[in-house]
Amino acid sequence: MSDRKLHLGAFMRPVSIHTAWWRYPGSAPDANFNFKHLARFAQKLEAGKFDAFFMADHLAVLNMPMNALMRSATTTSFDPMILLPALATVTDRLGLIATGSTTFEEPYLVARRFASLDHISNGRSAWNVVTTSNPDSALNFGREEHMAHAERYRRAREFIDVVKGLWDSWADDAFIRDVENGVYFDPDRLHVLDHHGKYFNVRGPLNVARPVQGHSVIVQAGASHDGRQLAAETAEMVFAAGGPIGAAQEYYADVKARARAAGRNPDLIKIMPGALVVVGDTDAEAQRKKDHLDSLVHPDSGIASLSIALGVDASTFDLDAPLPDIPDTNQSKSGRERVLARARGENLTVRQLAKIMGAYGGAAIVGTPKTIADTMERWLHERACDGFNVMFPYVPGGLDEFVDQVVPELQRRGLFRREYEGTTLRDHLGLPRPANAFFEGK
Repeated sequence: MSDRKLHLGAFMRPVSIHTAWWRYPGSAPDANFNFKHLARFAQKLEAGKFDAFFMADHLAVLNMPMNALMRSATTTSFDPMILLPALATVTDRLGLIATGSTTFEEPYLVARRFASLDHISNGRSAWNVVTTSNPDSALNFGREEHMAHAERYRRAREFIDVVKGLWDSWADDAFIRDVENGVYFDPDRLHVLDHHGKYFNVRGPLNVARPVQGHSVIVQAGASHDGRQLAAETAEMVFAAGGPIGAAQEYYADVKARARAAGRNPDLIKIMPGALVVVGDTDAEAQRKKDHLDSLVHPDSGIASLSIALGVDASTFDLDAPLPDIPDTNQSKSGRERVLARARGENLTVRQLAKIMGAYGGAAIVGTPKTIADTMERWLHERACDGFNVMFPYVPGGLDEFVDQVVPELQRRGLFRREYEGTTLRDHLGLPRPANAFFEGK
């Protein structure tokens, strides 16, 4: 039996990360915009005792040429803050993680939405803090240019502080609801934030009671220097990039060390790389599934995905030559560097790299339930992760195969829970309920 236990999130975008998921035989092409499908997926994940349903979000249609965009199933999906409250009503334990942008939203609205989700779900909400890398998003919010990378992270740091302050507007015992005397809340248990900073002026208080969890769980995914530092200072779950185990161990050690230097307990930050998982009865069958899935990606999608990752137009590159020198851009730094490192390290041509990026350029675990469990167990014990954000290659089949076949193997090894031990997402992750900064001990 294992002393360390895996945490498992389901990374839904809102159903799969792979470009061709919707074309795979037996997949549900409309799943990303069909609530009945999504409710069924959430219930299946809860049956598998997953920690959370993790929904990514975009504030613009993907910035790619139309010949590639027309092949993408992610051009339309629900607003996560509409979808996840609905999923909360058809589940009881599954955590609900939604993306919220610190670049194009306001702290008061983010604090209000996530506090509301936490109450509706009885303590299962988490906020995936993103600074938004897609420059086209700026055009949807009245801005001609995207905010500089480092500036976005400085704004995010203050944004998080303001949101946490707003969540602490009310003491847990503020609402006395004294029917006899006609007093609904105790004014002495209300705090007006009155924040004045570089980026925000927010008076408060929040017009929603303190979340059930105290604060929604904070999730962060940055892998650049700025992203790692923000995660170390604020995150409770980190969505890390997959890749070679050595790189994952370096990232794991670095973020935990930064957290310790910031005065935090590093054990209270759960680092969970993303991994596309393909299950087969044999390793060869699983690889055939993956190869067939990849074959369904149109070449136009590959070049577009590569362009997005690099922040430059890759359609002008010589497809059969190595990747040329790429200038720095204002988009995601960490994602760009991962692509460049892979291209150089594997001596890939532009055509080969585009094929990889068009399918899914991140880490994949392909094999039998035993093979997959072996890999996950190794990563856990060798301090490369605290768990995984699992990406399913297609739905519903890929999701069902993981829950029905891989989860029992992990449970048999003592690596994963057989039953939920609590009701909130903090319970699932082993995270304490934060003290109220203005009322605890007073």
